[in-house]
Amino acid sequence: MNFIAIIPARYASTRFPGKPLADMGGKPMIQRVYEQVQKAVTEVWVATDNVFIFETVETFGGKAIMTSEKHRSGTDRIFEAYEKIGNNYDVVINVQGDEPFIQPKQIETLMKCFDNEDTQLATLVKPFLKEDGFETLFNPNSPKVVINKNNEAIYFSRSIIPYIRDVHHTEWLDKHTFYKHIGMYAYRGDILKEITKLPQSSLEKAESLEQLRWIENGYKIKVGYTDTETFGIDTPEDMEKALKELKSLN
Repeated sequence: MNFIAIIPARYASTRFPGKPLADMGGKPMIQRVYEQVQKAVTEVWVATDNVFIFETVETFGGKAIMTSEKHRSGTDRIFEAYEKIGNNYDVVINVQGDEPFIQPKQIETLMKCFDNEDTQLATLVKPFLKEDGFETLFNPNSPKVVINKNNEAIYFSRSIIPYIRDVHHTEWLDKHTFYKHIGMYAYRGDILKEITKLPQSSLEKAESLEQLRWIENGYKIKVGYTDTETFGIDTPEDMEKALKELKSLN
């Protein structure tokens, strides 16, 4: 099984324009992400719609490819890049360009999901911990996942699922293991081609979660488990926190 990792990187983020190029301790954020991914996957590319990001990646010795500005999702950008690079890979890994603290072992866990030849798509989840508190569980920006006995995602939601009946919400984390979605995906090459042709689904529109389109159309998403927290950067305030984290790690 051969793997390729592609990192989608847009310049025109609404909340943080140009964030892939934002400085993180002397390196642009996209380089931090690239170097983490490279520890787990040999073939790594950045797919971007911006020439400055493209040139920055090439300057630090990475591989980059230009893609359309019109993509409706990161998955569509990934597929265009995959076809242009040459679709000679069994599995494509999609690592978000704003995850500079992603751990190689998390990527390796995702890759192991494809030891099962029936796996079509895969993603990661992390258990919510009691010490996280109910407010963290309630946060709609942290999608929750329900998983079946075959370690496949049944549903993703911004709401808390499942609802624990006849138990006060302050005790929910004592009564059930809730799972947080870690937004990293892997797709078999043929499946990636298929899902990019699907129209937006009603559940996807309701929750604004792209992966619901795949489930609604009958695709199975295998789940890998991690205990490591990730740190996505969506705003300049997030970057301030990330710089403090980077300083503490160094």
